[in-house]
Amino acid sequence: MSVRTVSTRVGIAVAAAATLAATASPALADDSAVGGHHPPVYKGRVTAKSGLLLRDAPTRGSRVVRVEPYHAIVPIYCKTSGDNVGGNHLWYLLTDGTWAWGSAKYIDNIGRAPRWC
Repeated sequence: MSVRTVSTRVGIAVAAAATLAATASPALADDSAVGGHHPPVYKGRVTAKSGLLLRDAPTRGSRVVRVEPYHAIVPIYCKTSGDNVGGNHLWYLLTDGTWAWGSAKYIDNIGRAPRWC
């Protein structure tokens, strides 16, 4: 397993744990309980005409977990490097209940580009 894969998996685990902690307890969801800092959630629009395959890792060969339809607006947690898709090596971690990776090739940013994972 490469260093990039290990660091990506650790980043996903940390992000998932933070989200779980923030949603599991109303006290933790209060801004004052976590110092008033929440990581931003970015948004994007799916541009893949036939829908975007979302995967369990930022690779083209990883398991498909679901499909987002063309023109859907998706919440993005962060970006990382992954398999090259049509000249684009960036992948976005989507955060709408099922953590899944989508190729940035087929997601147009709405507003700022996502932060790095």
